[in-house]
Amino acid sequence: MMTTTEFAPGLAIQGFTAPLKLQDFKLIAFDMDSTLINIECIDEIADAAGRKAEVAAITEAAMRGEITDFKDSLRRRVALLKGVPEAALYEVFEQRLRLNPGAKTLVDTCKTHGMKVLLVSGGFTFFADRVCEMLNIDYARSNVLAIDNGHLTGDVVTQDWGDICDGAEKRKMLLHICTQMGISPKQAIAMGDGANDLLMMGEAGLSVAYHAKPKVREQAMVAVNDGGLDRLLEVVKA
Repeated sequence: MMTTTEFAPGLAIQGFTAPLKLQDFKLIAFDMDSTLINIECIDEIADAAGRKAEVAAITEAAMRGEITDFKDSLRRRVALLKGVPEAALYEVFEQRLRLNPGAKTLVDTCKTHGMKVLLVSGGFTFFADRVCEMLNIDYARSNVLAIDNGHLTGDVVTQDWGDICDGAEKRKMLLHICTQMGISPKQAIAMGDGANDLLMMGEAGLSVAYHAKPKVREQAMVAVNDGGLDRLLEVVKA
């Protein structure tokens, strides 16, 4: 069992000696909802259907690891969105979605040092594409909401390259990009907040929990419990 050390107020490390060097890493992978951004997008879409409490309860249980079948939990939540107008997606993006503090600083610093950036999300491409544009992210994998006649159908579109993006798919995508780049997964950093991030975090050379659920904090090598995403730069020096 690893011993957790309070590296600085609100910043814990375990299993290694800090600081590390950013130049030793070539890729950083982020979860999106509640990691790079301030909301769980599916919960905010559900608000338009008057079902936020019901959907958010499933989301919270899934992120804590109490629901182990993420695909099933996502299908259940998306089914509750049936009939929501597509306009609600734009409303969530424009009025509710914000980058979490330090997101741009961390991404920009990584890219300045030659790193590539990957976004892997159990959320939706509608938002992931826009977040990628905001942060100049290199690679992304997420889920597509089915839309017909301007309304959500309550289904997720299965993509040509794979099934629903869950924890296993996040891990697969991280390994795929590492292979594509010709690097070891140990040259990657993986950052997330929920249980479905643990598989990809387990492959990376450095795993980072950001304002995460207890199960994730316990298993991560770095836990950012207070402050912004850029606090990682206190541990991994540019």
